[in-house]
Amino acid sequence: MPRAATRTAHVFTRVDPDTKEQAEAILNQLGIPMSNAIGMFLKQIVMQRGIPFDMKLPASVPVAVGGLTGEQFDRELQKGMDDIAAGRVIPADDVEAEMRSLYGV
Repeated sequence: MPRAATRTAHVFTRVDPDTKEQAEAILNQLGIPMSNAIGMFLKQIVMQRGIPFDMKLPASVPVAVGGLTGEQFDRELQKGMDDIAAGRVIPADDVEAEMRSLYGV
C-alpha cells in the first residue's frame, strides 16, 4: 500500500543572524532540526491557545550611560549616592552569589 505524502506549508521569516546561529548551535546539540523546533513552537501555540511562555516587560529599563547627557548622568549618580546614604545597598558578596547562581559566573 503506497504511503500518503505528508502535507506541509512553508513559513518564511527574517531573524537576526546571531540569534539564528546561537539557536542552531543549541538545537544541534539537542539533535533537533530548526524546522522541527519551529513546528514544535507552533504546535504549542495551538495547544496553549497563545504564546507558550510569559511575555512581560522588564520591571525597569537599564540605564544606557552612553546615551545620557551630562545632566542626566549627574542625576543617575545622585540617585546612587542617595541610595547609599539611605542604606539601600546590597553587599558585593550577595551580588556575586546571585550572579553565580543565575549565570554561572
